[in-house]
Amino acid sequence: MIKNKLFTPYEMNGISLKNRFLMAPMTRSRASQPGDVPNKLMANYYGQRSSAGIIITEATQISIQGKGYAKTPGIYTSNQIKGWKLVTEEVHKNGSKIFLQLWHVGRVSSSKVNGIQPIGPSPKIAKETNVYIFDDAANEDATFIPVEEPKEMTINDIKQVIEEFRIAAKNAIEAGFDGVEIHGANGYLIDQFLRSNSNIRKDQYGGSKENRIRILYEITSAVVIEIGAEKTGVRLSPFISFKDMNDSEILDTILLATKKLEEIGITYIHLCEADWDDAPQIPISFRKTLRDIFTKTIIATGNKTPKEANELLKENLVDLIGFGRNFLTNPDYPLRVKINAKMNEINDTHTLFGGGNAKGYTDYPFLK
Repeated sequence: MIKNKLFTPYEMNGISLKNRFLMAPMTRSRASQPGDVPNKLMANYYGQRSSAGIIITEATQISIQGKGYAKTPGIYTSNQIKGWKLVTEEVHKNGSKIFLQLWHVGRVSSSKVNGIQPIGPSPKIAKETNVYIFDDAANEDATFIPVEEPKEMTINDIKQVIEEFRIAAKNAIEAGFDGVEIHGANGYLIDQFLRSNSNIRKDQYGGSKENRIRILYEITSAVVIEIGAEKTGVRLSPFISFKDMNDSEILDTILLATKKLEEIGITYIHLCEADWDDAPQIPISFRKTLRDIFTKTIIATGNKTPKEANELLKENLVDLIGFGRNFLTNPDYPLRVKINAKMNEINDTHTLFGGGNAKGYTDYPFLK
């Protein structure tokens, strides 16, 4: 039997977690159409995986403008709120906690997805970047298409997005979530503002690092005022540069942003770490610096083995560990780790994104 800190309870700024396993956010594109509405199938999926101490949902758009991929759920209509209530009730019934990840894709979109030209900090297209649609009702395979050039956001556009994040956070609490995670990672809107290569603005939201972190600060502040700092987390990806996001200044920018997030008092920072085989590793020196700056919960997600996870926990560099694909294929993942059981593998990559039934979604077996 593997004995490690993953199985110990954790108190996250007043939110009690039964263990330190976190189910990481994973886009699965199962929302009901029309309207991008969460449904019973999704509730079953999350409920199955509620042996995790905490679940962070798939990225959830805060508006139709914020949508970048087909069949992803929203949190801006009454039907979407009702749909998410099915999910939170199922997860809470099984003794887990769940945060909703709030998402605006910015320039990573196409009018073929939502009928609207994308927006971003600057009118710079993301090179070699695709999104997906389902262009044939009889074919559930996703079709990948290139993103379009975005419209540079006006100050009023920025104010509107800040308000949309606030309302989305309010809606999430109404839907029964324990809190929200602001998606500031992976090349989406907030990340686009943070990086000097995608943000070439000359106003108060561009230029210096202080200006480029402004929208993250203002969005987070608005959410905290609405629902409380103890219910607010932020996801960042300092070492990930896909979606045309390479920026030599990003580490210093992220650390500056972290100081501001510490001042606001949010409950956690979630480090999104690359999960492919030859991906860059986060240096221990960066983890130590982050720990020195940020005093509350730090989460690490990115293809960690249980052994690697336990080492980070024992060294007090992180407090929770996110697991993605392992939860996708193993709804009882913590139990399998505990008894060193065989893991299910992905049975069909075509079912990762999209599909309207249980195949490749809720049909992965539990241990008998």
